[in-house]
Amino acid sequence: MNPSENQESIVALNSAQKKKLRSLGHHLEPMAYAGKEGLSLPLQQSVIAALKAHELIKVKIGQNCPTERTAAGDQLARLCGAALIQVIGRMVLLYRPNNDLPREKRIVV
Repeated sequence: MNPSENQESIVALNSAQKKKLRSLGHHLEPMAYAGKEGLSLPLQQSVIAALKAHELIKVKIGQNCPTERTAAGDQLARLCGAALIQVIGRMVLLYRPNNDLPREKRIVV
């Protein structure tokens, strides 16, 4: 699984779509954590796998992460081919649609 393979699939969303995704993501728990290793390859692979399974995920940026939280969110979204929906505190909300998921598990925006 190579993170650079997903760079071309960055999603463009309007403000209404982002608002809907923020409301859906409110109750989610973080699926990945960026710690002192920063945005390492294992973290990217973990985020890509979680996006394939769930489409909408939260990632927690730890206090010891060498990258500033907003920049980390932007970089992680770009590296994983996802849309950055929101950065609140140290939580980053990412979205990437997956047409391979069953229809009932897909998020319609």
